[in-house]
Amino acid sequence: MTEPASTRRTRLGVFVSGSGRTMVNLVKRSRDGRLDADVGIVIASRDRGALGHARGLGVPSELRPGEFSPADVDALVAEHQIDWIVLAGYLRKFPITPRVAGRVVNIHPGLLPGDGSPGPFGGPGMHGIAVHRAVIDAYARGEITESGCTVHLCDDGYDSGPVVLRKTCKVLASDSPETLAQRVFALELDAYPEALQRLITESRTRK
Repeated sequence: MTEPASTRRTRLGVFVSGSGRTMVNLVKRSRDGRLDADVGIVIASRDRGALGHARGLGVPSELRPGEFSPADVDALVAEHQIDWIVLAGYLRKFPITPRVAGRVVNIHPGLLPGDGSPGPFGGPGMHGIAVHRAVIDAYARGEITESGCTVHLCDDGYDSGPVVLRKTCKVLASDSPETLAQRVFALELDAYPEALQRLITESRTRK
């Protein structure tokens, strides 16, 4: 029997393509009380370590290397009673269906403008270390002094949905893309749970 959403904790479906560090952080925040939600399923587009981490944490997980169709998304949400789709380094285009519209969240390792465009540090191909290289180059040209991370709701574009939360850090003259990546990821560890908790709380108050 399906448990009524009003009587259970919010359930997250976390989609990954890498090692799963962000997913592990969300599970830990959930279990220590800092995030009022449970990770109900982990979907990995490739086996880069996330599946092993999920199994070690006792979280159901699946390897799904192909593209998700809209029907696949709706079936997964129904089967696992998922309230929010959480993209955590997921490198495939995710279809936004009417069932999940406004409930698909992504974290980006750069500052997005929030004006409906991905800006210079978002868009197709702009992920992982590529973002940090672009930031370092822009800093060297004197165009920016800060980087950071952005949590946003997803639409049908790339990195173009409404911004939920940003956290920033200074770009240092001594930075390499790798050192900047480490500092930005440290911000992400707090930013994603904080943004998700905000969204969850707001959705509950609207009901």
